Amino acid sequence: MSVLELFCAVDDFCVAFFKEYPKQQVADGRKHRQRARSLCESEIMTILILFHQSNYRTFKAFYTEYVCEHMRAYFPHLVSYTRFVEFTSTVLMPLCAYLKHCFGNCTGISFLDATTLHVCNNRRIAQHRVFDGLAKRGKSSMGWFFGFKLHLIFNDRGELLRMTLTPGNVDDRTPVPDMVRDLFGKLYADKGYISQPLFEQLFDTYGVQLITGIKKNMKNRLLPLFDKLMLRKRSIVETIIDQLKNISQIEHTRHRSFFNFMANLLCGLIAYCHQPKKPSLGLGAFPTLVAP
Repeated sequence: MSVLELFCAVDDFCVAFFKEYPKQQVADGRKHRQRARSLCESEIMTILILFHQSNYRTFKAFYTEYVCEHMRAYFPHLVSYTRFVEFTSTVLMPLCAYLKHCFGNCTGISFLDATTLHVCNNRRIAQHRVFDGLAKRGKSSMGWFFGFKLHLIFNDRGELLRMTLTPGNVDDRTPVPDMVRDLFGKLYADKGYISQPLFEQLFDTYGVQLITGIKKNMKNRLLPLFDKLMLRKRSIVETIIDQLKNISQIEHTRHRSFFNFMANLLCGLIAYCHQPKKPSLGLGAFPTLVAP
């Protein structure tokens, strides 16, 4: 997606969003100044998302070396890097809404997984203060870490359907019931989501069938051939998560503010949603499943 296409998409959304957003705010009885800034919300969001579509590894280098030097024709009222960082926290709410706007549609075949987001090296956990009280110690298949867990649901086309962020010590199965609202069909996950109560809750409440593999110490069970094939194709989630971390750069340990951490995460997910070509199973020839 080009810079112009991205800005038009973001700006069209912001026009509709800020038309309704003030109506939902609760007044505190005080007058607030509504001074116009040199950069509007659409421009700030566009620059933040563009960073995750670039090859730069740090936002400061991207802003000072690329945006300020080569993109003044698109953004004629650029501010200093320090001032721009201060603007970042002001667009968190529209970024959250825009990410939901970019979600795909459920096709009846969904894949669930969680990944870790480290916020510091394990050797610096005791002296870490940026996410004090928010990030927690957790353990994954790769060992202990300090940070958060990002829970994601994708469809067979590689489109993002749902996301939830939790502290690192939260069980992977805990946020699942809230994430599958408005979904239907079958939800494929790894063995870490094995739970008979969770299976019954999802099926009885939402009509969603949770399908996982079985552990070595469990009794074998019969599965339809289609479900066995879909469990083998669950690796599509690992491919997507690898792209999110290495291309969209949703994870790094240089954050100095929780707001900047959230903006980085949201913009990375939005940048992925705007990818013209996503990892897909190529099931377009099959009819879309319908809710039971």
